[in-house]
Amino acid sequence: MPSTPDPGAPESEREEQEWLSSRKVAKLWPVREAWLPDAARRADVRVRTSSGQSLGTWGSGPTSYYFHAEDVGRATLEFAEGRIDVPSGWRTDTAVGRLREFWFKVLVYGAATVAVGAVVAAVLGCLAFVVFVLSVE
Repeated sequence: MPSTPDPGAPESEREEQEWLSSRKVAKLWPVREAWLPDAARRADVRVRTSSGQSLGTWGSGPTSYYFHAEDVGRATLEFAEGRIDVPSGWRTDTAVGRLREFWFKVLVYGAATVAVGAVVAAVLGCLAFVVFVLSVE
């Protein structure tokens, strides 16, 4: 079963409605959103990718994944019955998976906080320098 359909293949109107976003699939499957495409491959679910817009020298935007609704329904039952083998670090219903998700969020939010703090410190430093230069004569 191909995991990505031919982009040039025409689709019927019925097929246009049969693709689910990553957020919807993450609510149905006990898999962390970052690992959904890999879990879908293990479950033989058809996946469509939509690459982000080109940002020139800055690369491209994020890739979006869409999953075939019928395949997702079948795989949801297989996940519930435990017939699909997914590593415990990918799952949301295991202690290891929840712990990895927690530390991932800590790292991301921590890095964002440090970056914002550095920008604020730089702006305040520049303002202090300007005030100092204007007050000294």
